[in-house]
Amino acid sequence: MSPLPSSTSSVQIQQFYDKGLAHASYAIRSGRQVAIIDPARDPQPYYDFADEHEARIVAVIETHPHADFVSSHLEIAEETGATIYCSKLVHATYAHHAFDDGDRIALGTVELHAINTPGHSPDSISILLIDDMAQTRAVFTGDTLFVGDVGRPDLRESELVGGHQREQLAAQLYLSTRNKLMTLPPTTKVYPAHGPGSLCGKTTSPDLDSTIGKELKTNYALQPMTQDEFVRVLLEDQPFMPKYFGHDVMLNKQGALPFEDSIRRVPRPLMDAPVEPGILIIDTRPAAEFRAGHLPGAINLMDGGKFETWLGSIVGPREPFYLLADSQIALDTVIRKAAKIGYETNIKGALLTPHQLPATSPTTDVEHVRQQPQDFTIVDIRNRTEAQHPIFDNALLIPLPELRERVREVPTDKPILVHCAGGYRSAAGASILEAALPGVPVYDLGEAITTFQTQSAHV
Repeated sequence: MSPLPSSTSSVQIQQFYDKGLAHASYAIRSGRQVAIIDPARDPQPYYDFADEHEARIVAVIETHPHADFVSSHLEIAEETGATIYCSKLVHATYAHHAFDDGDRIALGTVELHAINTPGHSPDSISILLIDDMAQTRAVFTGDTLFVGDVGRPDLRESELVGGHQREQLAAQLYLSTRNKLMTLPPTTKVYPAHGPGSLCGKTTSPDLDSTIGKELKTNYALQPMTQDEFVRVLLEDQPFMPKYFGHDVMLNKQGALPFEDSIRRVPRPLMDAPVEPGILIIDTRPAAEFRAGHLPGAINLMDGGKFETWLGSIVGPREPFYLLADSQIALDTVIRKAAKIGYETNIKGALLTPHQLPATSPTTDVEHVRQQPQDFTIVDIRNRTEAQHPIFDNALLIPLPELRERVREVPTDKPILVHCAGGYRSAAGASILEAALPGVPVYDLGEAITTFQTQSAHV
């Protein structure tokens, strides 16, 4: 949680930032009333904020049904009696008030005004903060406008989430930025729902807030160009879409189960309880520990800064799995991360590391790779935009989110070597191939890949 400055004493804006999902949510307090915008799955920080200021949460606003995380809007409303506001275009199935062009919410001495800004999604809104002097002080842009970028328009093409063509949404985003956001006063503060590393954009700045004036000068998407040029530029080099995105859109349209209640329902078998055959095992321990011993067929997805994103990229939204860690604290951490994307209900069992770990993985001879890379079938599991600069000649490119589905494309006539950009993903990729191709040696280049990148940079 990080405070953001306010220019008058009548309103306080508080940003809550989740680095794992690069997600920013906001509490706006005026007097003893609080409005929450785009809350994360865990509602407790918002309750703590309201209690600290002896205030009451009266409104929860969703800028759109989010694809990359599960919102706690329904839980907060049920717990506090707050009203949920969202666009009528969401067709939300929970109790709510429509919040579209011309609609206003009184909050203490200020007002919150809705403006429809479709483009990232057809139902996106932005929220203007109008102070007690009738001046536009801030705009909460959701996934429409980021610092240095705009939201991607290609997440609603599946029939599950509406079947909206990316070109049509990109054209709507062009109009939303030009006719709505870019006409605001240059001093208007910009508070987006995402920061650097979010898969809802492609070139997001490290800054977590901005102004309309600054974005007009520095944001590539707000520079003078025709609508056709905007659509072309915007659709170039968008990042991959994790498997869970469509699932979370639908879950957010109906509202998720209460966070802590849902976590408590996750089964926790005894340490050496048998696992059901055919159910995926996600082993979250460090790669070295996994290589030394693991359950057969397990995938080594280490707990780390982007665990939830990669979990939702490798595992399907309806796919059951076991979750394994080496302590109760570590296990609770990864369960909570899974719940942030709505995957806690997929967990067949949360397990502590068993005593018997019969499978092992081979250690990579880095010098052998360096001297004779042709001895290996090299699988590059980076994203396509990263892999535009190959590290090895003739490497087979299969991005990690596609690897489980495309494993049969990997030749097995030579030992297999897996690499990514920094070592985190290759642990998962190597374990996927090891499980799917028994009898074939599979090596993980791990963090050593960075020495190959440095070497090639000097050639």
